[in-house]
Amino acid sequence: MKEKAKLMDEKAMGRAITRISHEIIEKNKGIEDVVLIGIKTRGVPLANRISKKIESIEGKKVEVGEIDITLYRDDLTKEDVDPIVHGSNIDFDINDKKIVLVDDVLYTGRTVRAAMDAVMDIGRPKLIQLAVLVDRGHRELPIRADYVGKNVPTSKSEIISVNLNEIDGQDYVSINEK
Repeated sequence: MKEKAKLMDEKAMGRAITRISHEIIEKNKGIEDVVLIGIKTRGVPLANRISKKIESIEGKKVEVGEIDITLYRDDLTKEDVDPIVHGSNIDFDINDKKIVLVDDVLYTGRTVRAAMDAVMDIGRPKLIQLAVLVDRGHRELPIRADYVGKNVPTSKSEIISVNLNEIDGQDYVSINEK
C-alpha cells in the first residue's frame, strides 16, 4: 500500500473527538441514558476517548462497552470455518438506553449492520446512533452516521487507514492506494 496523503494528524483527530462529544451531548439533550459501544478493534479506543471528553464536559462518566461483530458478518465464507472471535464486553444493561455505536471508518455500512444485529441480540435499546471518525462513502446499505469527524470522498481503490496511539503507537489518518 502506498500512502497518498495524511488526512488528519493528532490535533485534528482530537478536535474531531471534541466536536463529536459535544454533538452527542447536544443531540441527546445531555447524557442521561447514553452509553457508548465501540466496534472492535479501533472503535473501542475511540469510544473511550469520547467518553473521557464527555466526562470532562459534563462531569459524569458515560459507560463504554465493546462489541465484536465477527460472527455477525455477512462476508464469512465456508472457508472461514474458525473465525477468530475476540468477544464482546458490555457489562451494563442496554435496555432502554441511547446507544452510540462508535467506529473508525464508515464505508459500505455492513460492519454497522452487523454491530446493530449483535446489539439487538443483547437487549432492546431505546435508540441506536452512530459516530465515526471518517465517512468515506460508497454505502451498500441504507446506513448513515449521526456524528462524523471527517467526510472523505474516496475511490474504491483507496483505503482509509486510522492509526491510534492505543493500538499503533501514534495518531493519524491517511489515505492509501491499494
